Amino acid sequence: MMNIYKWITAAEKGILILIALFTVYSVCSEMYMVVVNGKITLTDLLLMFIYAEVLGMVAAFYKYSKIPITIPVFIAITALCRLIILQGKGISTVDLIYESGAVLLLAISSLIMKWELKSPSSKDD
Repeated sequence: MMNIYKWITAAEKGILILIALFTVYSVCSEMYMVVVNGKITLTDLLLMFIYAEVLGMVAAFYKYSKIPITIPVFIAITALCRLIILQGKGISTVDLIYESGAVLLLAISSLIMKWELKSPSSKDD
């Protein structure tokens, strides 16, 4: 049984290393395209922020042996905001309401998690 755990843990760490390498490659590709195009847009910045958060998530795993749940929530918020910006004026009102509602729900959940982590009852466990 312990042997299976070691294999799964090794696979997990290997996948996280690949994710980090692919993220660095993607950041370099995106920066290269920005330099070639000669302009940077808000969507480019948000995409690079998502890449930075993914790297932060991998680093947090290696530092603490767990991934804080707030990091994927921040990535989701940034991705939804980027989607809204990319759609521009062509977005339907209903889609905009759904997507902005999703951002609001993620932001509220992030606040709740932050408050819950600071509450004295969670420290007693």
